[in-house]
Amino acid sequence: MSNKIRVLIIDDSASVRQTLTAVLQSDPDIEVIGAASDPFIAAKRIQEEIPDVITLDVEMPRMDGITFLRKLMSQRPIPVVMCSSLTESGSETLLQALEAGAVDVILKPKIGAADYLSEQALRICDVVKSAAQARLGSTRRMRSAAAGGPTAKLTADAVLPPPTGKAMARTTEMVVCVGASTGGTEALREMLERLPANAPGIVIVQHMPERFTAAFAKRLNSLCEVEVKEAVDGDPVLRGHVLIAPGDKHILLERQGARYHVSVRTGPLVSRHRPSVDVLFRSAARAAGSNAMGVIMTGMGDDGARGMEEMHQTGAFTVAQDEASSIVFGMPKEAIARGGVDKVVSLDLIAREILSADKHR
Repeated sequence: MSNKIRVLIIDDSASVRQTLTAVLQSDPDIEVIGAASDPFIAAKRIQEEIPDVITLDVEMPRMDGITFLRKLMSQRPIPVVMCSSLTESGSETLLQALEAGAVDVILKPKIGAADYLSEQALRICDVVKSAAQARLGSTRRMRSAAAGGPTAKLTADAVLPPPTGKAMARTTEMVVCVGASTGGTEALREMLERLPANAPGIVIVQHMPERFTAAFAKRLNSLCEVEVKEAVDGDPVLRGHVLIAPGDKHILLERQGARYHVSVRTGPLVSRHRPSVDVLFRSAARAAGSNAMGVIMTGMGDDGARGMEEMHQTGAFTVAQDEASSIVFGMPKEAIARGGVDKVVSLDLIAREILSADKHR
């Protein structure tokens, strides 16, 4: 039997089905076993062969994607990646999909766009590989998916130089830097809901396409005591406030006197991502040193592992989410392997670690 990740595409657009098929089959680790124009056709296809991953459109005739997703998760959980066009209303719907059990989100292909195959195709294949490793209740189908590919994998050196090695002097305020990817939207919600209104200032990188992060931040703000917003260049890092990196932009922590603010920048993909956790963590090592706390959560790959090691070396307290509570244990596992993690805890204890670190300053 083939070890390839078997994917079923569900989308009412023939051109999208064709383009997604071409993109996914360009990766030697992925095999498209079928493409269906609506959930009813897809359901019959699933009876014949169970895919490892499903890519699912949101708006379709006869049954919408969210309804199908809920039925699928209640009957036969399979990792699902939602596929949607870049719209504000679509962002809200996709957040509902993530809450309903979708693993991740990709944008519909932009047919004919010159840069599509160079960056979006890479992300689509990576997201599908990550989804194949997602652990959904009793269906814990952990597959080894190589991250390879012809594109060079840049480090944070592409955005800013390494830390000098001189830890910053402690101030009265602590800043928390958090990185997450696959499964992170719900993990972040659970963590942030446990924090009080006077929690330390937090800066977050969640791997997510542009515009979706604004809707994500708005949703979190409605649920949490802390104030949550999508970061804007120059935003101060304040107690009781959470800043989320905009999709497709890097976010850096910077210091002016005893105050911290964020810089939002464009730039190359770092560790195959933009925003990159490595970029945020390196900037924290440079700007905050022992005033910082680093948290790395569920996600595939190694983004954040190098940056967390750099934070650890400059005196920051570092925490990783444990394997049992992670949807995908890739990013925390890599950070632990590099020796940059002080403590490994379950998702439900991360907020307590943040408050404890703040209390003992």
